[in-house]
Amino acid sequence: MLQAIGIQKSYGNLKILKGVSLEVKSREIVAIVGASGAGKSTLLHIMGSLDQPDAGEVIIEGTQMNMLTQKKLSAFRNEHIGFIFQFHHLLPEFTALENICIPACIAKKNKKQAELSAMELLSMLDLAHRAGHKPAELSGGEQQRIAVARALVNKPSIIFADEPSGNLDSANAHSMHNLFVELRDKFDQTFIIVTHNDELATIADRKIVMKDGLISV
Repeated sequence: MLQAIGIQKSYGNLKILKGVSLEVKSREIVAIVGASGAGKSTLLHIMGSLDQPDAGEVIIEGTQMNMLTQKKLSAFRNEHIGFIFQFHHLLPEFTALENICIPACIAKKNKKQAELSAMELLSMLDLAHRAGHKPAELSGGEQQRIAVARALVNKPSIIFADEPSGNLDSANAHSMHNLFVELRDKFDQTFIIVTHNDELATIADRKIVMKDGLISV
């Protein structure tokens, strides 16, 4: 599903990633763990094409990310990649349903079909009754599940999650962790998750430990 080969990244004189290589298989849940400053989020953002490496390459489903123009990269990202962040980044003026539909609208998909897909996801997440509510009317756990649905609406091949349960209480975090396994089993999704949460790292198929800009072996 994904290959990262010799990824290097520096900010000024500070070397964040020092030649990281890894492979992720289809339908795998991979947790990336390590101390703050180890380079976890930087690696995640580069693998998800949100940032560019100084050296090395990322290949997703056989496509070399660095060979795409900015326009083609944006289109590829929208179609094949989903993102979940610690902060849900929902747009406050839109309802839950409208927020979920945004990636589908960007991809110029049929509005009615996008709404049907969004409602299916809301039903699966037990949030169909909240479709017309705006983010301020939702709990933290509900907001994060809406963000998960938004990441799924275009049926991406791979989902990158950066501390997805970092802002949730223990009960909602536990529910979120179980949800990732359910989604993988139901939709054949691949997840790469940066986390400090031991429970989430434990339920992953594989745990990758980063230390000082490298994968610790």
